[in-house]
Amino acid sequence: QLQLVESGGGLVQPGGSLRLSCTASGSTLDDYAIGWFRQAPGKEREGVSCISYSGESTNFADSVRGRFTISRDNAKNTVYLQMNSLRPEDTAVYYCGADTFCEDDLQFMMERTKDSWGQGTQVTVSS
Repeated sequence: QLQLVESGGGLVQPGGSLRLSCTASGSTLDDYAIGWFRQAPGKEREGVSCISYSGESTNFADSVRGRFTISRDNAKNTVYLQMNSLRPEDTAVYYCGADTFCEDDLQFMMERTKDSWGQGTQVTVSS
């Protein structure tokens, strides 16, 4: 059974960078699209990005497009979310989830995967 673990969060100043990792155990990531999602205190959950099983297709929320990139290393069973030019509004707990496709509708993918998320990793952007 596929299990995902998120890591790499931390405290960073505005304008800084972090790289999050989503690492799989119990199965390989090769057959799965992976999505990143986040939830900030007092806010609705939000789809952030996703990548297809091959890595050829990606999608980003408008709020992060141009600042975040997503990549995968199937040999390491890991998907990465590189976050640059971070803003205070990026502060949230970040989760990853596995699905069949990297959906155009990240909210739809979020609903499909939310029951399989790990514990998440906290990202705090503050001076």
